[in-house]
Amino acid sequence: MFRKIREWFSIRLAKNPGQIVLLSILLFNIAFFFLSAFIISKMSLSGTEELGFLESAFYTISMILDAGCISYVVADIGPQNAAIAIVCLLIVIIGMISFTGAVIGYVTNYISSFIEDSNAGNHRLIMSDHFVILNWNSRALEIVNDLLYSENISKVVVLVGSGKAEVEKQIEERLHETVKRENDKIFEKSIGKSFLARKWYCMRHKFKNNLTIIVREGDVFSSKQLFDISLHHASSVVILGEEMNNSLCKYAVNEKADKYDKGNSLTIKTLMQVSDITSASYSNDNQRIIVEVTDDWTWNLVQKIIRSKQVDGKCNIVPVRVNQILGKLMAQFSLMPELNSIYNELLSNKGATFYSSHCDESNELSYVEASLKSNTHVIPLTVQSEDGKNYCYYMALNDKDLEKIGSEKRTGIPVRLNKDFWLEKKKIIILGHNSKCHEIMDGFAAFLSEWGYKDSDELLLNIVVIDDEKSLEKMNFYKEYPFVIKTVAAEIFEKDLICNSINEFLELNAEDVSVLILSDDLVPEDEIDAGMFANLVYVQDIIRDKVEANPEFDVGSIDVIAEINDPKHHDVVSSYSVKNVVISNRFISKMITQIGEKDAIFDFYQDILDYDSASGKSDGYESKEVYVKKAKDFFAGLPAACTADKLIRGVFDASYDPDVAPGKQNISILLGIVKQDGEILLFSGDQTAIDVKVEPSDKVIVFSNH
Repeated sequence: MFRKIREWFSIRLAKNPGQIVLLSILLFNIAFFFLSAFIISKMSLSGTEELGFLESAFYTISMILDAGCISYVVADIGPQNAAIAIVCLLIVIIGMISFTGAVIGYVTNYISSFIEDSNAGNHRLIMSDHFVILNWNSRALEIVNDLLYSENISKVVVLVGSGKAEVEKQIEERLHETVKRENDKIFEKSIGKSFLARKWYCMRHKFKNNLTIIVREGDVFSSKQLFDISLHHASSVVILGEEMNNSLCKYAVNEKADKYDKGNSLTIKTLMQVSDITSASYSNDNQRIIVEVTDDWTWNLVQKIIRSKQVDGKCNIVPVRVNQILGKLMAQFSLMPELNSIYNELLSNKGATFYSSHCDESNELSYVEASLKSNTHVIPLTVQSEDGKNYCYYMALNDKDLEKIGSEKRTGIPVRLNKDFWLEKKKIIILGHNSKCHEIMDGFAAFLSEWGYKDSDELLLNIVVIDDEKSLEKMNFYKEYPFVIKTVAAEIFEKDLICNSINEFLELNAEDVSVLILSDDLVPEDEIDAGMFANLVYVQDIIRDKVEANPEFDVGSIDVIAEINDPKHHDVVSSYSVKNVVISNRFISKMITQIGEKDAIFDFYQDILDYDSASGKSDGYESKEVYVKKAKDFFAGLPAACTADKLIRGVFDASYDPDVAPGKQNISILLGIVKQDGEILLFSGDQTAIDVKVEPSDKVIVFSNH
């Protein structure tokens, strides 16, 4: 029996020493109180004979808590009461140490431990319908930032393996910057009002940070820690991929990059852990798990996990191929540079954006036609089916615009379109490289597969790549891409060779040329965007030389698209008169945020980023994309000045041909216009309040098959 007690005591002491200490303190003090009360009751002298045991116990505790209470036991400390006075003093001293001091010390230590455990993330969070981010990379900060504009998400939990304090600092600084920038814009709009009116306007429209963000540090592979952040009750879970550590030396970065090009086992391990929880019966229904994928090996395993673990209506896994999406975006931005600014708004929660909604209608034409007749606050786009459900997609300022149905049927103005419209030849110079070069080229190849040739055997797309020889060799000098007509091997410091190659291409192409400057994303921290900056200086120097030689030179004929990896460099790049600064990772962040909030939106994004693989115009097209087309070529005669709702409906009516089969229709939905100075006007909000006059130099933003 004694051995079992000792064994129990040893186990408890090893597992929870604090519990044993507290138990020992309590037992000692209970025994001490009883012993003290017994002694006092037995030592009661003349005048205190009736002092019983319970009263003695009460006075014992009173004396320990307040030494002045000795007077209740010893009213007159004289020679005859000296003994009991000494006993009382000893009880007070021992009690202060064993009871007051020990208990206060223990409670203080417990409170300190509780605070430390809370900071360390060792306590369980009781939450629901929150947004969970597992791991941290360069895209995570923009995901959190875009949630500022969300109408649905107010709670965010981030679980990182390490660096909690640094992550919290990054989030605080980024959100503070965003809130300040938005409020500065509101203040600018109030300029011109009286003092009180300005104050009232700013107070009424003040942009606030309504997000509750909790950063926990722990093991993303631990079931306990995932339960502790209430993963099973989250609305969406984002599993971010591991990135190269830019603090490593160049050779270490390259070695690690080669490893993760082949596969990311950590992503697979995390997804298996998460899907096991979210697919269980106790988890919330309709949870979305968005997982970043950067390689084929990981993609194939994710598909197998989906087959094994995905449960309809409960665990919905959405794999996002980061490099493919960024490659497609960079290709589209090179072909139509204005798409950078357009997508920057449409793929975010701020301003006009894409929305999805369940619908009964399965016919796209019927849905678009009915919506255009009754609602002037949304622009209907298409209908798609997923898992037996129909979803309609539309552009609006918010999802509540879908309910703003008017009683009056809306009609359009007469519009004539150029039925033989064909995109003009595209000329592109690519400077430098990044880890997505193959995906960028695949984006160009998809563009050619849809648009092909027109009226000649000459390719619609000509590209020259200028890069260092090692990177060109890695891409096999782009031999598999026939539209790359030339490659130039040049180190970044070979200014004359680079500039001469650019000038040679510009001289041969008098029409518009796009210059895509890529930023290597696999470099040490101190080299981030360095190569891009050097190439940017070269390009701007060439443009200045042309302006000096010919003051009438059209600077707008050279579209410079500069990719950066560090958002802090944005203002520096913009100071070089570059309108199209692409922080590529931000687009992935925005899309992930949208996928985490909206049903079936990812399928829609995949469609608009993919050019059709159709073989030609007569076969119809698989999906629609967003195009930026010159107004003078798109229209067969510029339309009259009108409101946006009239023009949108006029373009739709002009593009619909009742004699053409539904699968071969090329319905055009007008989303907005791009003015000559680069100002972009998206037709969001009340279309009847937007006045539009299309000029010959304007471009139109069109959602269409072709």
